[in-house]
Amino acid sequence: MAESGVLGRLPKWPRNALNNSVIAAEQAYRKRAGLPLLNDADIEALKAGVQMPWETGAAASAPPAPAPAATAAAPDATAQTATAVAEPPPPVATGTISPEVQKQVAAGKKWSKSSIAAEQARRKRNNLPPLNDAEITALLGEPLAPAAVAPAAAPVATAAPVARAAASSPQQAPPSAAASVARTGTSTSYVGTPAVGTSKAAAAGGVPATGPENSEVNQSRRSLAWAMVAAFLTAWFIAFFRFFLPRTLFEPATSFRIGYPSDFGLGVDTKFQQKFRIWVDRTPDRIFVIYARCTHLGCTPDWKPSENKFKCPCHGSGYDNEGINFEGPAPRPMDRAHVEIAPDGQILVDVAKLYQWPKGQPSQFNEGDGSKGAWLRA
Repeated sequence: MAESGVLGRLPKWPRNALNNSVIAAEQAYRKRAGLPLLNDADIEALKAGVQMPWETGAAASAPPAPAPAATAAAPDATAQTATAVAEPPPPVATGTISPEVQKQVAAGKKWSKSSIAAEQARRKRNNLPPLNDAEITALLGEPLAPAAVAPAAAPVATAAPVARAAASSPQQAPPSAAASVARTGTSTSYVGTPAVGTSKAAAAGGVPATGPENSEVNQSRRSLAWAMVAAFLTAWFIAFFRFFLPRTLFEPATSFRIGYPSDFGLGVDTKFQQKFRIWVDRTPDRIFVIYARCTHLGCTPDWKPSENKFKCPCHGSGYDNEGINFEGPAPRPMDRAHVEIAPDGQILVDVAKLYQWPKGQPSQFNEGDGSKGAWLRA
């Protein structure tokens, strides 16, 4: 029998092609049980679904005929050959069973190998004596193997056939469960056998792990995916940070300077209509500021120099050159803004304070003393 000629947990021939996960699990089992590992030729045959090389040779060759007793070699040489080829006896569970383990066994519940491994780890952490082979065998519910007794003398004619039978057997007896659970030597980073199909199981079985090829295209895809994830998290972080910032509205100032009184001639000046929504109106004796808002629905009227009036484009309300309504649906004249002379001599306008002439009510257009109020002295 070749060194790799052990079937282990593999199904007998004929069998289907096996994948990497099953082969890795078989390699891990053989490594744990102390059996010969599958070589490259065996792995390729299992993947292809054909017989392994040693299976083909075993099927093609017939077992050798036993040698007669008369032609056997000398007793000393035959005994040495039988001893060297014969398979070693299975391990014997040694040690006594503690009362604690006897209670567990009496309860009738069988333990699994993973449970025993976890118990061994717990005992090691707590500095307790580990479970011996007899206790492990009893917890697994397996019968204790009897101690092997060496025969006093073996006939020469019997030793040779036994040795040849052991050599031609395709399988070896697996070790007991107690021996496979007991942990000796250097500690590993995980407890038990790696799960089938994982990278650890593939590495333990000597089979390369399957996965996407590390090509330039796959690297670009991974970089793009990570960039999208980073952009998504950044956007959410910015939104989260923006939540704590105040919502500030930046509106134009309500108080501003428009120049000196001498800068304005008689009539209506519209140069501040777009910026401040006002008109500066100068008469022979007064200067006042009209707030450019129709009193009907709030539209901005247009100044018509040819007609000398303000005309609202929305609903046709009309106002004269001083903002007094005379046509359309406007209910009252347009408002006037507060004006005064600033310390530097310029006209200071404040649109936050407006003077009105409500319908049927006294007018506020004459409020002021000529230096501040609804009008200025020209």
